[in-house]
Amino acid sequence: MSEKSFATLDDLFAHGDIAGKRVLMRADLNVPVKDGAVSDATRIERIVPTIRELTGKGSIVVLLSHFGRPKGERNMEFSLKVVAPAVAEESGLDVAFANDCIGDAASSVIAAAKPGSVVLLENTRFHKGETDNDGTFADQLAALGDAYVNDAFSAAHRAHASTEALAKRLPAYAGRAMEAELTALEGALAKPEKPVVAIVGGAKISTKLDLLGNLVSRVDYLVIGGGMANTFLAAKGIDVKASLCEHDLGDTARDILAKAEIAGCQVLLPRDVVVAEEFKAMAPCKTVPATEVPDGHMILDVGSDTIADLAARFEAAKTVVWNGPLGAFEIAPFDNGTNAAARHVAMLTKMGQLNSVAGGGDTVAALNNAGAADDFSYVSTAGGAFLEWLEGKTLPGVEALSRS
Repeated sequence: MSEKSFATLDDLFAHGDIAGKRVLMRADLNVPVKDGAVSDATRIERIVPTIRELTGKGSIVVLLSHFGRPKGERNMEFSLKVVAPAVAEESGLDVAFANDCIGDAASSVIAAAKPGSVVLLENTRFHKGETDNDGTFADQLAALGDAYVNDAFSAAHRAHASTEALAKRLPAYAGRAMEAELTALEGALAKPEKPVVAIVGGAKISTKLDLLGNLVSRVDYLVIGGGMANTFLAAKGIDVKASLCEHDLGDTARDILAKAEIAGCQVLLPRDVVVAEEFKAMAPCKTVPATEVPDGHMILDVGSDTIADLAARFEAAKTVVWNGPLGAFEIAPFDNGTNAAARHVAMLTKMGQLNSVAGGGDTVAALNNAGAADDFSYVSTAGGAFLEWLEGKTLPGVEALSRS
């Protein structure tokens, strides 16, 4: 038995032979499709280890997933049938498809499946009971399986029938991708090795108030970058001129700074900044102290002094949590700050000096842009679920797996 706060496949296997058993596996197969084929199989790749491990022990893996937003109606534009070939290709297994996720249409295909094979059920969101977390719908799903495995952390922040209610109706376990995500997040925030540096970037603090409020009580240093740093600079009386800034949130920024001081968390704002008169590729730019932004200019990145300061903080840290870029990384040369910081964290991680966990859409893109993602300890692709975890919120899909 594992010693984690949630049950894993190891616990499932410890309970006996699963050969011939039907394992309902919640996956996130909400993948991009172009011209009738999956165009990015990243989410499928992440669940293959769990599928292979279960089928390798002779179980019948029955995949459950949502796909798009059909709003509780059978809309074939959102049929998961298009995803079946990609699951087969990535897993190297035959994948049978059932044109519903409950009832005879599902049970007949599962009954015909051989041990060690895979069945993909139709979009759970074709039924209103999925998003309503309806008990009767969950009962119909549960009737199809002997055990439940959730390998879809990216859907764990939704209290839906296939992520929450179903887990209460069958013996429930975390798949390998879910286990890796939860282990990484617990190591980064729940039980981190200190000192902990958190980097929060992005355009607006209005979208990350809960995140900032939670982090100041959990980390030793909070690095604020991107457009939201301008709001904090302005809240401290610094004129950011033409920069993106939420001036109406000055009181909110000052409140966060006060909470951080009480909690013993040091907030790090840019010392120097890269400014330009327009936001376009290779626009003429210069580095100035954050207190001396010229008229008509906007802050688009952090400067070299700030980068050097961050590097020193990383070298003294044991854990780094990253969400959001430090500047306008989409356009050169304003990706320099994010690139330099990300590469430094990656280097220290590779040397065994840091545990580094990152996540969020822009974050993944920024780390890939820097060529640093592969050397981070863990990079989450979960988006909303990753953010809600960092915000300190309870995720229904995770809570349902927790040991009582």
